[in-house]
Amino acid sequence: MSALERVAAWFTDPAHWAGSNGVPVRIAEHVTLSLVAIGIAVAIALPLGLAIGHGRRGERAAIAIAGLGRAVPSYALLILFVPFLGLGFSSALPALVLLAIPPLLVNTVAGITAVDADVVEAGRGMGMRGREVLRAIELPLALPAIVVGLRTSAVQVVATATLAALVAGGGLGRYIVDGFALQQSDRILAGAILVGLLAIGTERGLTLIERRVAGPGGRPVADLTVLGRASGGVAG
Repeated sequence: MSALERVAAWFTDPAHWAGSNGVPVRIAEHVTLSLVAIGIAVAIALPLGLAIGHGRRGERAAIAIAGLGRAVPSYALLILFVPFLGLGFSSALPALVLLAIPPLLVNTVAGITAVDADVVEAGRGMGMRGREVLRAIELPLALPAIVVGLRTSAVQVVATATLAALVAGGGLGRYIVDGFALQQSDRILAGAILVGLLAIGTERGLTLIERRVAGPGGRPVADLTVLGRASGGVAG
């Protein structure tokens, strides 16, 4: 039996789709871990990136720190937290959060600082304050870049969450780890295929969102409603 036939047989075996080690359970574990990690990373990186980009202060430091974070191997981060948090979800989560923050932070800062200064000044000239400029002009124009950072982070987290199985964190990586331990190549390949499909689905889904947040011609637009209100307020 060829490797492809063995993998097909593995996927068609009902035993692999039921119980605590079944595919639905492992996918749910993998998705839950990834979503929580990305959610925490967004809650940290997005406000920080918006503040740095809007204030035009600390861009270099933020990019340098993010670059340092990218240089640390994910496996090393996983192992680093085990002595303090023990095995399982609790050790895998902070490692994935640290992995997700750099692309989000860098793209948010870059997106905000890339907004045309003349557009920002036009908003301020119509009476808009700092937060209004950020909400109605800078954020909408930077949103595609932010979504690109989110997409990069999400794909990295989904792929790297496979390593969570090494610290008893569950997920689809369990099939790969168990496959190596049991010397079952079909289990290893099945796990790799599932992770690959989940990563591809994540990338494609966020690519569609990226296209939707861009305006006509693929270019983002500012919130013209808010701009209009600001203009009307000045005129009055």
